Amino acid sequence: MRFSASFSVLFAFVSYAAAQSAEWGQCGGIGWTGATTCVSGTVCTELNSYYSQCLPGTATTAPSGGSSTTSAASAPSSTATVGLAVAAKAAGKTYFGSATDNPELTDTAYVTILNQTSEFMQLTPGNSMKWDATEPEQGVFDFSGGDQVVNLAKANGQLVRGHNCVWYNQLPSWVSGGSFTAAELTSIVQTHCSTIVSHWAGDIYSWDVINEPFNDDGTWRSDVFYNTLGTDYVPLALQAARAADPNAKLYINDYNIEGSGAKATAMLNLIKSLQSQGVPIDGVGFQCHFIVGELPSTLQTNIEAFTALGIELAITELDIRMTLPATDALLEQQKQDYQTVIGACNAVEGCIGVTIWDYTDKYSWVPSTFSGQGAACPWDENFVRKPAYDGIVAGFQS
Repeated sequence: MRFSASFSVLFAFVSYAAAQSAEWGQCGGIGWTGATTCVSGTVCTELNSYYSQCLPGTATTAPSGGSSTTSAASAPSSTATVGLAVAAKAAGKTYFGSATDNPELTDTAYVTILNQTSEFMQLTPGNSMKWDATEPEQGVFDFSGGDQVVNLAKANGQLVRGHNCVWYNQLPSWVSGGSFTAAELTSIVQTHCSTIVSHWAGDIYSWDVINEPFNDDGTWRSDVFYNTLGTDYVPLALQAARAADPNAKLYINDYNIEGSGAKATAMLNLIKSLQSQGVPIDGVGFQCHFIVGELPSTLQTNIEAFTALGIELAITELDIRMTLPATDALLEQQKQDYQTVIGACNAVEGCIGVTIWDYTDKYSWVPSTFSGQGAACPWDENFVRKPAYDGIVAGFQS
């Protein structure tokens, strides 16, 4: 059969297009044997040495030999050649991980990176294990959101941190607005903690059983739990969690305890008190929601103070935000700050792991919470690694 000239041109064009990766498709990386060019309007962007992806943008040159170009953006980007979880494991840490949330799991490009165990060996569900999600009505439990994250992690061989059992925020109105006797609320706390922890027993490495119990001045936070039960709600929850899953590590998690001060002292005293009572407590979480250039100078000293009590310490919600717009100078300082935080954990054996509060600026909580601030994560909103990524690697290698 003879082809007309026009049909031949069309056939060649279609063949060429088929050999290109689609938007969000893979286009390079170690071991990659598929297409290394991208369809028009996208650029092959190296996300790490094992994975390059066609991201929206305009390429000036085509990649070759299975490698890829960097982002077309002018901002500085990462040059590290080792994954974050790989760097953490090489440093003797249990994991490096990321928070995630269920709506993000519909984003194929996002999930592709989240699934990479060279980057993340642990996941924390940002919202789907909180009280309003798991027990929206008394005695009516919904595990579907948490199950989605747990099942994803299990498929990848990643650890999971449970977040959380008891917190003053994101409570259903039947809890926050309830007028309970001490006996009633005792039963409610025990039932809630034991039910959610037992549901995921064997699938959760550690639980934030108690989240944010203190005010910044070290006093107890006023909420339905403290106002009704005093400090007794803490051992109640911890004991219920231990009975529900004896193998899960039980944590208390808070912010602004990363440096020395009244709040950190209150947490230290709480841990000592629980230990003296024989209440199970395995670790403390430093959330580490920081601002560029404003790290606590006593971070490592404080890590040492907590681990000296014989418990684990984990950095549980790390991000380092800046006032926008991001500049090269701010990104460089952010890189140094990430290195400092990771280096402080790396220097203390009892600091067992680090979790960033989502890995990409695309899904960061910061802009909606702190007006005019953002760019807090190691990947930008286009899934391009920032200098902060290199800071994390350098911290684990220090």
